[in-house]
Amino acid sequence: MKDRPPVVDDILAAIHEARSVCVVGHVRPDGDCIGSQMGLGLALEAAGKQVFLWNQDPVPPKLKFLDPERRFRRPSSGHTFDLVIATDCAALERMGRVADHVGNRGRFINIDHHASNTLYADINWVSPREPSTGELIFDLCGWAGWPITPHIADCLFTAISTDTGSFQYQSTTPDTLRTAAQLVEDGAGLGRICEEVYQSYPLTRVKLLRHVYSTFRLTHDSRTAYFWLKKRDYTRAGAATDESEGLIDHIRSIDGVVVAVVFEEVEEELTRVSWRSKSDHIDVGALAEALGGGGHRAAAGARATGRPLGVQRRVLGAIKRAFSKSNSR
Repeated sequence: MKDRPPVVDDILAAIHEARSVCVVGHVRPDGDCIGSQMGLGLALEAAGKQVFLWNQDPVPPKLKFLDPERRFRRPSSGHTFDLVIATDCAALERMGRVADHVGNRGRFINIDHHASNTLYADINWVSPREPSTGELIFDLCGWAGWPITPHIADCLFTAISTDTGSFQYQSTTPDTLRTAAQLVEDGAGLGRICEEVYQSYPLTRVKLLRHVYSTFRLTHDSRTAYFWLKKRDYTRAGAATDESEGLIDHIRSIDGVVVAVVFEEVEEELTRVSWRSKSDHIDVGALAEALGGGGHRAAAGARATGRPLGVQRRVLGAIKRAFSKSNSR
C-alpha cells in the first residue's frame, strides 16, 4: 500500500457525511474518465450512497461495455447534491455544461492526475506522478476499505490501461503494473477489455485511419508528424468525433518521430490540438499551456483560436523551438 496523503482523510470524511453524490468527468470522455467515474460510482453505491454519473457527452461506443445499465446521464437542472466529485478533469471548464448544473451542492472534490489542474474544488487531490486517475481511485478504494468487485476491476483496469497506452508510455510505473495485476486478481476481464477497447473498431474508424495514412505530414527532419481532421473528413467516413481517439498513436509510432500532433477542426477559427511526445526533453504539456490548454509532459491538448494555417504555424514553430532548446543541452 502506498503512503496515504493527508488530503485523503478529508475526502473520506466528506464522503462519509454525504448521502447523495454526483460523480462528473470531462467533455469527450476517454477511458480514464469513464473508468474512474464508473469505478468510483460503483464503490460509493456499495457504501450506501445515492450516486449520479454525469457527463456532457455520451459514453464512447467502445466503452459502453463498462456501463451495461446505462447509468451515465447528461446534466439536468433541479438537482441538489451533498457532494460532487470530479474525476480526471483538469479544469472546471473541461466539464462543459455539467459545471452549470452542479452548483446546488455541499462539498466539491477534485481527484485528478494532470499537472495542469487548476485546483478548482473545495478539496483537491491532484497527483501528477500517477499515470492515470484510475490508479488514484484504486488507492482510494483500498484506503476506504471498499471491496473491488469484478465490475469495478474492469472499470479501473480500463482507466489505467488506456491512459498508459496499454502500459507502453513512459509514465507507466512499477506501482502501475502492480495495480493492474491486482485488478486482474480482483476479477478484471483482461481478454474482454482488450477486445472491446483495442480490437473492435467500426468500419467508419478504419476509414478515418485511411485518411490519416494518406494525409499525414513529416517535418523537422521527420521528427514531427502531424495530420488534420476536418469536419468533412468525419462526414466522408461516416464517423463520429469520438472515433478519432487513438489515431495519433499511429503517427507517433513511426520510427524517428519524436512528437506527434493532431489538428482537429471544431469551428471555422477554433482548432483542437493534441500532442504526444516520445522524449523526456520535449514537454508537450508546456506547449499546450502556452495555448491555454494542459496535460502531461508526454500527452497534452488545447483549443487554439485563429485561422487553421495560423494555428498550425504557431504549433509547429513552438515544437521547432523546443527541439532547438533540447539540442542545445
